[in-house]
Amino acid sequence: MEIQARIAGFVALGQELMKQNNPALEEVKQRAQSENAWFLPTFIDASLTQISQQFLQESALKDWASLYPNISANFTLKKIGIVMAGNIPLVGFHDLLSTLMAGHIAVVKLSSKDKVLMQFVIETLIKIQPLWKDQIIIQDQLKNCDAYIATGSNNTSQYFEYYFGKFPHIIRKNKTSIALLEGNESAETLDLLADDMMLYFGMGCRNVTQLWVPTGYAFEPLLAALKKYDFILENHKYKHNYDYQLALLMMTRQFYMNTGAILLSENPSPFAAISQVHYQFYEPGNTPTFNLEEIQCIVGKGGLDFGSLQAPRLDQYADGVDTLAFLAGLN
Repeated sequence: MEIQARIAGFVALGQELMKQNNPALEEVKQRAQSENAWFLPTFIDASLTQISQQFLQESALKDWASLYPNISANFTLKKIGIVMAGNIPLVGFHDLLSTLMAGHIAVVKLSSKDKVLMQFVIETLIKIQPLWKDQIIIQDQLKNCDAYIATGSNNTSQYFEYYFGKFPHIIRKNKTSIALLEGNESAETLDLLADDMMLYFGMGCRNVTQLWVPTGYAFEPLLAALKKYDFILENHKYKHNYDYQLALLMMTRQFYMNTGAILLSENPSPFAAISQVHYQFYEPGNTPTFNLEEIQCIVGKGGLDFGSLQAPRLDQYADGVDTLAFLAGLN
């Protein structure tokens, strides 16, 4: 396919995913939640909207593709093994999109947590453009590929390095995101920060799991903003985590703040358990330092805009590694 045909296919996919009163999509959402209780319909809708609005708009795709001129006539069809994560709905879609835009074959190992949605998207793509039938292969074991893109934990990254290290590869490890507050944020800004923190139960690498706040920071407005996520306590998996983390904080007599559904505690680690968000104080006028090896995004002072973390652009790559440049460079 010429690059124009690839772009047209993805634009059509975005339109299909945003169709109102789509019985097939509604049925898929229900099945996805029944197989993975973390995939609430409201979170699935958020992911579909983000993908359609940020990734699958014609102007965005054309601008993105124009940055990599050598993919326009790329028919090398190298096999790219993709190990997808499943912590949030359709989190592996960008790797699939990048591989197909680069003109390669996507050999996909689906996450057991996100098979239903990804299979639906792949089937829809092939219906839109049947030529993709030979360019998307789903396999349980990835063998005989020319390059690999694998996303997982710090532990699984060692496994990926062992098996894929001798091939061209992108291997992603655990990362998380933080917010740097100045203490003068408006209610509207804190409302956006609440989304950065708690959309998808806070399980994405772009979710804020640690706050840096100035000494003397008043938490009450933020706690009020977080109340809109009280509904997540109705999820039995989340409630189990919340109850367990609350019990630990109480038993260790550690100071904590509680919205009734989200726990905030002082902790130097940027990584927080499900249902918890950590915070640290800094002296105004001094910019705190972070271990950037652990950080996916910084939102707030000197960083990204509040409310933008769960709506990345096509060129905001995971771990800051340019996926499409990597794929284009395989020729």
